[in-house]
Amino acid sequence: MPSLYAVKTLPSQEYFASGHRACPGCGEALAVRQVQKILGRNVIVASATGCMEIVSSPFPLSSWEVPWIHVAFENAAAVAAGIEKGLEILQRKGKIKKQKITVLAMAGDGGTADIGLQALSGALERRHNILFICYDNEAYMNTGVQRSSSTPFGASTTTSPAGTHQAGQLTPKKNMPAIAVAHGIPYVATASASYPLDLAAKVRKAAATRGPAYLHILSVCPSGWGIPGDATIKLGRLAVQSGVFPLYEVQNGKYKITVPVQELLPVQAYFQPQRRFRHLHPETIEQISQDIREKWQELKKRSDKTN
Repeated sequence: MPSLYAVKTLPSQEYFASGHRACPGCGEALAVRQVQKILGRNVIVASATGCMEIVSSPFPLSSWEVPWIHVAFENAAAVAAGIEKGLEILQRKGKIKKQKITVLAMAGDGGTADIGLQALSGALERRHNILFICYDNEAYMNTGVQRSSSTPFGASTTTSPAGTHQAGQLTPKKNMPAIAVAHGIPYVATASASYPLDLAAKVRKAAATRGPAYLHILSVCPSGWGIPGDATIKLGRLAVQSGVFPLYEVQNGKYKITVPVQELLPVQAYFQPQRRFRHLHPETIEQISQDIREKWQELKKRSDKTN
């Protein structure tokens, strides 16, 4: 990201208040806080059922300092699309003042890649002027760490357990950013709370985009991944530096790696601290590592080709 994004450019005002009930070290809560700081006051949030809905809105309390709507697990994008059209009509009729209001749909990986994919695809195809953010902790953490289609190959969850006849999750992680890119929308990006300036720049770009924008944010989950609560930032950085979760953007079809990595760290450096990967045999880790290296080279080629 451009060097003009320095720590002093980050707003001090908080719109996701402290006192919520997230687990210690929750990477998703940290990412939500950073996103809301950048989006500011003029935003309406449609939030799918999930961890953030549970921890931030125990009746009669709320951690939200902006208009926030809890919606069903599967329809955050559909509700956001309705809000966007409603605001457009009200402004056109002079019922409310014409101003920039960001309509944000937010969901976890289950509410994005699984049960919410149909509504998301429809909203992107119809070109609604919304920002959709997936906070990806790579499983259904709120209900007991069940696998999702965003769970990485080899990870052990309660519904893809490691055992005598199985090495954890047996299918690869669904590539949601690529699915969003395939819709031909103006802006798609990956982000991580471990790189706050990169995240802030992408949120600004996404909010300024005319038409749909999609952000996919890795949300480290200490309780679900089996790591200490104080290791969240470190694990987020290791995910990027090992190539497991590269940070890039696709603006009008042009790819750009926004946090370059000169030489990928061994994937074992990322896997070793996490309980969910401790069952993996060396040959399986090498298989995963080879796949990561191939995908990293392909991403670099796409980025070099369009820059």
